Amino acid sequence: MTSRRDESSRLLKGFLEELRKTLDLRETIKKLDITEEAARELLDAAVSGLFGETVVLNLYVDGAARGNPGQAGIGAVIKDANGRTVKSVKKRIGVTTNNVAEYTALVTALEEALALGGRKVHVFADSELIVRQINGQYRVKNERLKPLYREARGLIERFDEFRITHIARERNAEADRLANEAIDGV
Repeated sequence: MTSRRDESSRLLKGFLEELRKTLDLRETIKKLDITEEAARELLDAAVSGLFGETVVLNLYVDGAARGNPGQAGIGAVIKDANGRTVKSVKKRIGVTTNNVAEYTALVTALEEALALGGRKVHVFADSELIVRQINGQYRVKNERLKPLYREARGLIERFDEFRITHIARERNAEADRLANEAIDGV
């Protein structure tokens, strides 16, 4: 007697093999005689299997500028639901303001979370301004921040669940370190 798990594994393997051969989702669905909904479930299972349990991600983001404006960098640490670091990002972004760096860090981390297959994200940031703007408590008045805000909101809409929480700078030390390393070119 085959278990439900064995049957699901067999179907997933067949699905991926056929899809790899044809690279045509419709043809694969037709050949395996499954519904589009079943195909989506199989793809979700494949993504979860390939990336482990990375559908729930915690993003720690920080931007820094030496001088305001000044040389700036971003840092982001993406962790899975078990607290394991999945990805770290640091990038020098040239001369800009601290708030632009903070938003750039947020946008970059959201893009990375989507690329990792994240469906539910919880962002932690030490910028009270960014957190309150994203949560709708403050309006975005600065013209340089408006496009970054819109970009962040567009990315946020692609997740099944999203939260952003303000944390103390000490709790965001790893992202802060990455942002400063980016500025220093380390």
